[in-house]
Amino acid sequence: MPSYTAPVKDMQFILHDVLNVSAQDIPGYDELDPAFTGAVIEEAGKLASDVLMPLNGVGDTQGCVLDNGVVRTPDGFKAAFDQMRDGGWTALDCDPEYGGQGLPYIMQTCSQEPFVSANMAFQMYQGLTHGAYSAIYVHGSDAQKQTYLPKMTTCEWTGTMNLTEPHCGTDLGMMRTKAVPQEDGTYQVTGQKIFISAGDHDMAENIIHLVLAKIPGGPEGIKGVSLFIVPKFIVNEDGSLGARNGVSVGKLEEKMGIHGNATCVMNYDDATGYLVGEAHKGMRAMFTMMNEARVGVGLQGYAQAEVAYQNAVAYANDRLQGRDVTGAKAPDKAADPIIVHPDIRRNLMDQKSFVEGARAFTFWGSNLIDRAHKNDDATADGLISLLTPIIKGFQTDKGFEMAVNAQQVYGGHGYIEEWGMSQFARDARIAMIYEGANGIQALDLVGRKLSQDGGKHVMAFFDMIKTFASETKGQDADFDTQFLEPLKAASKDLQAAAMYFMQNGMKNPNNALAGSYDFMHMFGHVCLGYMWARMGLAASKALKDGASDVAFYETKLATGRYYMARQLPATKMHLARIESGADTVMALEAANF
Repeated sequence: MPSYTAPVKDMQFILHDVLNVSAQDIPGYDELDPAFTGAVIEEAGKLASDVLMPLNGVGDTQGCVLDNGVVRTPDGFKAAFDQMRDGGWTALDCDPEYGGQGLPYIMQTCSQEPFVSANMAFQMYQGLTHGAYSAIYVHGSDAQKQTYLPKMTTCEWTGTMNLTEPHCGTDLGMMRTKAVPQEDGTYQVTGQKIFISAGDHDMAENIIHLVLAKIPGGPEGIKGVSLFIVPKFIVNEDGSLGARNGVSVGKLEEKMGIHGNATCVMNYDDATGYLVGEAHKGMRAMFTMMNEARVGVGLQGYAQAEVAYQNAVAYANDRLQGRDVTGAKAPDKAADPIIVHPDIRRNLMDQKSFVEGARAFTFWGSNLIDRAHKNDDATADGLISLLTPIIKGFQTDKGFEMAVNAQQVYGGHGYIEEWGMSQFARDARIAMIYEGANGIQALDLVGRKLSQDGGKHVMAFFDMIKTFASETKGQDADFDTQFLEPLKAASKDLQAAAMYFMQNGMKNPNNALAGSYDFMHMFGHVCLGYMWARMGLAASKALKDGASDVAFYETKLATGRYYMARQLPATKMHLARIESGADTVMALEAANF
């Protein structure tokens, strides 16, 4: 059975050595000293290792069952969910007015990573509820907040997001679900939604569905979409649960992975719904939930890679095959452990350097979200808006790739279910698809985010890299050569790609769109390169200051040097692809594929 241990030391390193959170001028950050954050992460790690990880395989093999209209979750899930609630883990960054603990969002991120690594399917029930909470918190009326948020904060009631229909996913303007106004101010919601994660289950008293629908007579297309609260059970004026609403589960989807999460077809038959925010402004409200979810899905990408990596390292140290070409490392045994072989080392270093870079990137993104929301910082808001499709798209692509790489370390055993490695790959695969498939993330990045606010956010990113390089250059010759020079070269590649889009995208939009996926990955590499440069700087400083854990910081520097030398040069490949234009991409007629 696979195992998992929360990487507490690495998370603490990012929070305190790299981001220096307790010194930042964000409300609540002054309380984030190492003792406090360490205690939170360690406790989350214990829950993940002791409770959630043993249920991961159970959820995968048992799955969910639709029983007489009610979804039954796998054995042990309900008791674990109760334990999660009792520990307050569902409410870390929620508003104290509604029963939350009021911690910064970055602490939510820190606590969620171990839960996702240990049991991604289980964690989705809580994660989706948090997103629904946020949408109501930002866009709901005071009465709606008082009615729903206290119970959603504790996950006594859970939440969902309902967008996709059988005939429309990305193009939500085509949706057919309708919401007919009633005299009492409610709406009758009728339609079908598919792929609804956590759409029904037996772990909560009520489920609060956030449903996109069209009010008859409204504008055509996406401008006519509104958002509605549609609870599984109607909530009475005194807060008690009333009659069952007109919402039911049509079927459970059979999926490649995340079997422990109930992915439902939801049928709405004259269900009572309550408008959230303004009519025909539903996408604005839903994007509050979706943008948060996209950062969370980016976390899922590297968190699955983390647990797969941990197990691959253990296997590589234990499995005996062949001899080290430079001389036997275990002469008393029949063979050396496979970790001595350069190709296994390459594989593991790819995984390690990605996971640690992506963790830093995601923590930095969470830091920007806190700065944007708590300080009303427009610059931080613009930057995280630019980076969100990269966090989601790049990290889930690479996270799946690294989960497969970890499986490869096992050879044939990785393909056998009893070793558990295939589950990590199968579970990670969905993260590339949901909350906006990664091709859509790339189109959003190139088609919208680059030009947002006149392009000032991407220019601010380039200026940030340039400023960082100029302020740190000359402090350490090795650091300049091994970290700064590769980062500057990669940033120049990224700027050249953006310039290509500006010069060629207007004449032929396909030139930009055909290169969008490469641009997203190029941008992702530059972001991780920037993170590794910052981590390298922090590790160098710690060593110069006489840090006691020399091995940790030297390992950090060695891992960073690997990323800068072996991964970051991929920007040149992506640039060459982008500058080849759209002609080769669009050369075939549809009939010739």
